[in-house]
Amino acid sequence: MEQITLSWKNERLKLFALWLFILFNIIFRDIHQMSLKSHLEMLLTGYYNGMEVTEAIMLFGAFVVNIPISMLLVSLFTKQGVNRKINMIAGIIMPLILLTSPPTDMDDYFHLTIEILALISIVTTSFKWKEKVKTELSRKL
Repeated sequence: MEQITLSWKNERLKLFALWLFILFNIIFRDIHQMSLKSHLEMLLTGYYNGMEVTEAIMLFGAFVVNIPISMLLVSLFTKQGVNRKINMIAGIIMPLILLTSPPTDMDDYFHLTIEILALISIVTTSFKWKEKVKTELSRKL
């Protein structure tokens, strides 16, 4: 198994940190929203931005938040080729999902912007992450 070194040159660690950054932004944005009286009143009615909150919507939300959670493990524990592909796919899908719920206030725009920038960085890092060329010496070991 590949040894992980603490360096931004280590793509696994960089991808892990970026996914953690995105996950924290999602969590703290939601916590912030929950502290608003108007937001709590809206949730208590069973509607959010005019749309009824159903079990299907709650399941969709669970699916969305589990993408970055799962990507933390994928970034650290899968083989490089699989890791690159899954990170690129998730990094392309997540902005599309995040944009299904348009921002309603300034902090939503802020969080969405930095989440999308982090996702662009994930896709870029994954795309540039090349397979290491195995030398004859490493093959013999």
